[in-house]
Amino acid sequence: MRGRLHQALRLFVTFAGMAILAGCEESGNSYVPPPPPAVRIAQPIQQPVTLYFELTGNTAPLNAVDIEARVQGYIQSIDYQDGKLVKKGTKLFGIERDTYQAQLDQAKASLASQQASQVGAKQEYDRQVNLSKQQVTTQTAVDSAKATLDEANAAILNAQANVELATINLGYTEVLAPFDGIVTDHLVDIGTLVGVSGPTKLASIVQTDPLYAYFNVSETQVLMIKQTLAKQGHTFRQTDLPNIPAEIGLQTEEGYPHKGHLDYVSPQLDASTGTLQVRALFDNKDHAMLPGLFVRVRVPVGHNDKALLVRDDTIGTNQLGSYVLALGKDDVIEQKRVKTGQREGQLRVIESGLDPADWIVVQGVQQAVPGSKVTPEKIEMNPTANAAGDAKTKTTTQ
Repeated sequence: MRGRLHQALRLFVTFAGMAILAGCEESGNSYVPPPPPAVRIAQPIQQPVTLYFELTGNTAPLNAVDIEARVQGYIQSIDYQDGKLVKKGTKLFGIERDTYQAQLDQAKASLASQQASQVGAKQEYDRQVNLSKQQVTTQTAVDSAKATLDEANAAILNAQANVELATINLGYTEVLAPFDGIVTDHLVDIGTLVGVSGPTKLASIVQTDPLYAYFNVSETQVLMIKQTLAKQGHTFRQTDLPNIPAEIGLQTEEGYPHKGHLDYVSPQLDASTGTLQVRALFDNKDHAMLPGLFVRVRVPVGHNDKALLVRDDTIGTNQLGSYVLALGKDDVIEQKRVKTGQREGQLRVIESGLDPADWIVVQGVQQAVPGSKVTPEKIEMNPTANAAGDAKTKTTTQ
């Protein structure tokens, strides 16, 4: 009896569950897919853009020379501070002067003696000429007096040259800065004998204002420049270099804050590298740049009046190259291959692959999968505003 009761209870529970399931199906509680993800889209910006070649190079000093002792003697003074900027003509080292001052005095005394002899020889020659006119002396005596005067004149020239040479040697005892620049640490100390067997290096001086920047342009880039100039009806001339601007930036700097102009272009390509060496000149009055630094170089090569630009952070890259996500038919995302150009702030020039009417995904890129449908919201391609919107979205999500 009890077994039959349990069996009846199980049947009741089973039928009750089936009734509940049937009631749920009748109420229409079925799976509903989520709505398409929301993304923000914007059209490319179309504006004039100056086209540049972006290269790399190195800075170099305008002048850099070794300072050497050209006369023999002991160092008596060091008249500058190591590493300090000095002006042209500043005394850097002093070498003992006594010997060279004595040589100059001796040369001057010899010159005075020769000048006195020349006066006597001139008087004797004039006297012999007058006597010859009176037919009181012989021609031989006149010729002899003339030869003595010529010897005296030559002796004066020699004495004057000795004075000049002694003056030069005395001047070498004061080693002066040949130009404005920074002098390195001294390589000799006071009391050192220098110039014994030849010139002795004392220090070096480097002129860093203005400053050079050297960089290389490839053969392809050279040909492109020539073609651009030809289309404009111009030919390249060396005299045009000061009119061609150049910009550089250091590794720790944003953009290209240092402005200058081209100064030199090599007349021939380097066959081993296929490049052409170019030099630009930059002001460096604050001495912020040092010779030998690695720099980024930018040189204008053309102008595009209707360049297309998109936010740089909307451009993706894979094995096939660069691409952007664009809104296609029926709000379906599609991937468009693009050829990118130079960067303009937070924007990037698109050289090919886009039309001005295309709508590019600028926010919600991670939710935009090629081939999937999205819910688009149109905004302006404003990098500052969009960046702020992204930051706000990220903050809210966190």
